[in-house]
Amino acid sequence: MTNSMAFAKRQKDVAISLYDRWFIGAGIAILAIGIMMVASSSIVISDKLYHQPFHYLFRQVIYLLLGIGLIMALLRVEIARFERFSPLLILVAIFLLLLVLIPGLGKEVNGSRRWLDLIVFRLQVSELVKLLVVMYLASYLVRFGDQVRTEVVGFIKPMGLLSVICLLLLFQPDFGAAAVIMATALGLMYIAGVRFWQFVVLFLVVLAGLAVLAVSSPYRMARVTTFLRPWANQYTSGYQLTQSLIAFGRGGIFGVGLGESVQKLFYLPEAHTDFLFAVLAEELGLVGVGIVLSLFTLLIYRGFVIARKTFKAGNYYSAYLAYGLTMWIGLQVIINIGVNSGLLPTKGLTLPLMSYGGSSMLVNCALLGLLLRIDHERRLQEYGLSSRVRRRGDYR
Repeated sequence: MTNSMAFAKRQKDVAISLYDRWFIGAGIAILAIGIMMVASSSIVISDKLYHQPFHYLFRQVIYLLLGIGLIMALLRVEIARFERFSPLLILVAIFLLLLVLIPGLGKEVNGSRRWLDLIVFRLQVSELVKLLVVMYLASYLVRFGDQVRTEVVGFIKPMGLLSVICLLLLFQPDFGAAAVIMATALGLMYIAGVRFWQFVVLFLVVLAGLAVLAVSSPYRMARVTTFLRPWANQYTSGYQLTQSLIAFGRGGIFGVGLGESVQKLFYLPEAHTDFLFAVLAEELGLVGVGIVLSLFTLLIYRGFVIARKTFKAGNYYSAYLAYGLTMWIGLQVIINIGVNSGLLPTKGLTLPLMSYGGSSMLVNCALLGLLLRIDHERRLQEYGLSSRVRRRGDYR
């Protein structure tokens, strides 16, 4: 009887600790607030364009349900399967980026050609490419880690491929996605142990390249100058940023109330996508902003904890993948909030897990699923259990 009770207790203890509950809790809370804010920020434009107030909300809920299904599916797939095909993923990424540039295949919206029309769904290629690049780079660092740490060519080769991808992204144009990919790659290279002087040189080269791209393009240069002096062009190039700053100013400490935003009444463009955080700041105030920032901080912190523990367990591909995914979501959160608050030039990046968008929601849910699967496998290893045993529900 005693042995039976001890075994039952062990089953219960193992069952409730196979996933990071803090990570799951933060993710669920962010998704819930995101659905609420999409409903609030899109209600007016939805009513005008589709003659019913919840068109965008219904679609976002569908995307979320599909994303949850994707998470559940990924939790049943061993990370080793992704590692096996990782070297091919960079070719898939390049193929998709070339495909979207072909007239008739790539769909153009607001002057940018970033979407492939899949009949029932428009895929924003850059969102998927970010995921494929991180998977490829994690595999490269495992296969050529020693070369990366000891030879210059070790980190020049992957950066050359990533430069091609970033160039294709700039043809769309999608400067924000290119910046996130390069920054994530640099972070992974640093974690992998690239020599410090090589990292500094590479960082400066990338920084100089991005600066040249910004200066050489009139519209990007206009964004930089507008970002520095938005009120000098408040009715032209600085209109979106000034309206976003007004939303922040109106919010105060407790906000004007959920659903009471004035800026979403056609004053602030892209209120339910890129500038959703500004509407949140207006309606929920400093308190709401603080809660959302705390939730993202917790999510990112737990992501790095998962990566660190996985690295210590010796699962290097999973660890690099976890580091890359966490850095990617952290960078995109920082950039989006920085743009909304006037700290960074406009980039056209959504707020992960919150902004309206099918591609963004599905890929970000895939990111959560992969991180949970990585942590799940590490915990199974810690308990001395295989994933097959876990699927059968047998802990003996």
